[in-house]
This record gives sequence, C-alpha cells and structure tokens, in this order.
Amino acid sequence: MITEKDVEHIGSLACVDLTDQETELFAKQFNSILEYFKELDGVNTENVEPTYHVIGLTNVFREDVADESLPQEAALANTAKKEKGFIKGPRIV
Repeated sequence: MITEKDVEHIGSLACVDLTDQETELFAKQFNSILEYFKELDGVNTENVEPTYHVIGLTNVFREDVADESLPQEAALANTAKKEKGFIKGPRIV
C-alpha cells in the first residue's frame, strides 16, 4: 500500500513539489494501479503463448551481396580534394 509519505518521497526524488491535495490524489491513484496489478496476477495464463511484439517482425533488410563497384575515377569525380587516388579529408588534430 502506498502512503502519502511514499508519494511525498517519490515527489522529492522527481524534484516535484506536490500540494496536500495532489499527494492524497496520487496516493489513491497509485493504490488503484497496484490493485489492478493484483487482479492481473490472478489471471490464468498457463496455456497462453508469450507476446513479445504485437505485430509480427520481419527482416526488411536485403542480403548483403557485393555488386559492381564504381571505378576509382567515377568515385573521385565529385570530391573537392583528392590525393594519390584517395579522398583527402580535413586534418583533425
């Protein structure tokens, strides 16, 4: 059972100032949530398959197959700086 003191502690951890009315309201709401979890614990799920994802996941990636590559001249055609057949990047120190 969540007490108003517990709610004040949670509020202080979250750096949220709560009024007395808010503290009382949140204590009731937290306890309502915990009651619902107790109700869910009583449900028989013995023959139910676990659901890890609501929708089926499929691999949307293509196979990594090497195709023809660009010739070196075509790959370097649009670069601003090149040196000895490579792209030259800015110097980073």
